Amino acid sequence: MKVGIVGSGFVGATAAYALVLRGVCREVVLVDVNQARAAAEADDILHAAPFAHPVNVRAGDYSDLSDSRVVIITAGVSQKPGETRLQLLERNAAILHQVIPAVLSYAPQAVLLITTNPVDVMTHLAAREAAARGVPSTRVLGSGTTLDTARFRALLGRRLGIDAQHIHAYVLGEHGDSEVLAWSSVSVGGIALDVFCGMQHVSICEDDRQEIDTLVRRAAYEIIAGKGATYYGIGSALARITEVILRDQRAILTVCTPTPEIVGVKDVTLALPNLLGGEGILATLTPSLDEQETAALRASAEIIQNAILSLEGANR
Repeated sequence: MKVGIVGSGFVGATAAYALVLRGVCREVVLVDVNQARAAAEADDILHAAPFAHPVNVRAGDYSDLSDSRVVIITAGVSQKPGETRLQLLERNAAILHQVIPAVLSYAPQAVLLITTNPVDVMTHLAAREAAARGVPSTRVLGSGTTLDTARFRALLGRRLGIDAQHIHAYVLGEHGDSEVLAWSSVSVGGIALDVFCGMQHVSICEDDRQEIDTLVRRAAYEIIAGKGATYYGIGSALARITEVILRDQRAILTVCTPTPEIVGVKDVTLALPNLLGGEGILATLTPSLDEQETAALRASAEIIQNAILSLEGANR
C-alpha cells in the first residue's frame, strides 16, 4: 500500500518517519516544490527502514502519487511577522487550490488527510476543491484535534498515574485557542472520571483542571517558543490516522471534516469524534456535553465559520 505526502518540511518528514516506524504501508512518496529537500528527507528516512519495517521511501512528482490509498497534505506557509490571520488564510488557500487538483488528477481514489494550518478552514476549502472533482467530503479530513486529544489524555494519565491509552477524553472544535476540553465525558477504564478518582482516592480539583486545560491549549506555543516548531506529536498523529484508514480499523478519532450542522452552526468544519475506516469518515458522532461545553463548542464553531466567510469575502 502506498501513502503520498505533499510537503517534506518538519511535519511531512516526521510523518513519513512515523509511518516507517509503525510499518503501516509498503511505500511512502514525498512530493515537494523543493525537490532536493524531498530527496534528502526520503533518503535519510529510507536508511532508518532496516531498523524498523521494510518500507520503501522515495521522492517523486505528483504523477508518482498514482494508486496512493492516502495522501497527506502538509504543504503550506507559516504566519509572517505582522501578517494577519486572513492574509495567512489567503496564502495557504492559494496553495491548496493548486495542490488538491494536482493530487486528485493522479490519485482520484485517495483519502485526503489535511494538516495545513489553520487546519479546520483548510480542510473545509480542500473538501470544496475535491467536491468540484466528484470526491465526497467523507474522503477529505483534517488532523483536527487528534493531537490536542492526545495531549489531554497524556496529561491526565500523568496526573492519575494511568496509561493514557486507558483514558477516554476528547478535545473538540477548533484546532486552536477556542478548542473545547470535554471534561464532562472523561472516563478511565470505562469509569467516569469523578468516580474513578473517588475509588483511587485521588483528586482533580478545579485548579488541576484549569492547569491541564492551559497546558493543552498552550502546548504548541510553548514548544514553538522552545524549539521553533512542533512535529513529533503531529507526525505521529498523522501516522496513526493513516494506519486506521489503511487497515480499516473503524477507530474513533477527533479528526475534522465538513459538518452540515453542529450546535446550531451550519456548514462548518471542526473536530468531533468521527468513526474512521478504509473509505474515510464513516460517521460523525454527536458528543454528550454539559451546558457550558455546548456553549463553548458553539463559540468555537462560529470562529471557524467566520474565518471561512472572511476568506470567501476576500476572494469575491
